Amino acid sequence: MTERVLVSEDAMKIIDQLRKEHGELMFHQSGGCCDGSSPMCFPKGELMLNETDVWLGAIHDCDFYMSKDQFDYWQHTQLTVDVTKGRGSSFSLEIPMGIRFVIKSRMFTDQEREHLTPIHLASEEV
Repeated sequence: MTERVLVSEDAMKIIDQLRKEHGELMFHQSGGCCDGSSPMCFPKGELMLNETDVWLGAIHDCDFYMSKDQFDYWQHTQLTVDVTKGRGSSFSLEIPMGIRFVIKSRMFTDQEREHLTPIHLASEEV
């Protein structure tokens, strides 16, 4: 299966630090507010999800979501969560550390598109 969302080793180290302080975590791909289109990290359950949010997969044991409208545009790309120096302006947990999560993307190949991991709406979760 071709994963829709991946995570860099540098981002995994930050996730581990944040998990120690905040417990279980979740990600939501921002749709343009604050830092533009940035992946935002929250304590699991802190961000209220609804029928317009799509689960794309899990990165380093953290569920990753984005709005359905945004997914309609990005569904043909594989996303990689990475980290960079510089304070972002979002509500994401890593911001006080002087770093921010960023998204890198690339288009799926035709072969990869045939084997994508399934998605589901957040409202369909058990």
